Amino acid sequence: MRAALVVNTNEADPGFVGRSLRRRGYGFTDFLREQFHEWPSLDGFDLVVAMGSGWSTYWDHVAEPVQAEQALIREAIVRGIPILGICFGGQQLATVLGGAVTKAQSTEIGWFSVENLSETAHLAPKTLFQGPWMQWHYDSFTVPTGATPLAQSLAGPQAIVCGRSLGLQFHPEATETIVRMWSSDEGVEELVAQGIDREELLTTTRLYQDDSERRCDELVGWFLADVAQRHMPND
Repeated sequence: MRAALVVNTNEADPGFVGRSLRRRGYGFTDFLREQFHEWPSLDGFDLVVAMGSGWSTYWDHVAEPVQAEQALIREAIVRGIPILGICFGGQQLATVLGGAVTKAQSTEIGWFSVENLSETAHLAPKTLFQGPWMQWHYDSFTVPTGATPLAQSLAGPQAIVCGRSLGLQFHPEATETIVRMWSSDEGVEELVAQGIDREELLTTTRLYQDDSERRCDELVGWFLADVAQRHMPND
């Protein structure tokens, strides 16, 4: 099975999500955002995974690749190809579905638990709420009309489902290697600005790694078995 992995050139690591999908027989083709003119057709692809990014969806200087990704997501929806959107990828999915992305009222960097919603708690997998997830974002998306919210935090929606698509604000893929990369170079300045100690963040990440990987695998399994297999009106 083939998965289109939409990523930035400096963040082409799907982490725990990649491990879970590979165990289930998926292979990846990188759709590099900076090289959107070279993207292949979605013919033959079984899944689109849109990962996080250091970009914001509303930045003018990346408008062209942002819009190209939105067009790709829109095409996948029309074709009935399941989509997993993570952080920036989730914001892109929400935008395509009619939601809005804006600066979040509160920044989330670090390990945060997400809360269920009483009206949809029976639809969400328990693993979603069994522990904290890695967060690193300044923006938030609104829930589009027709989408079902499954989780939230003080910063905004954390998980939505629409058709065969799942949008997440948090980072289930985050390994220690990924967090270490994010917290290097410009990430150091981001942590300082938020009053976060880098070594404490990495220590906490190591403590949560095994459990986070388990919950990520369960979340991916639920997505593939429940969301990605949903009947569509034109099936």
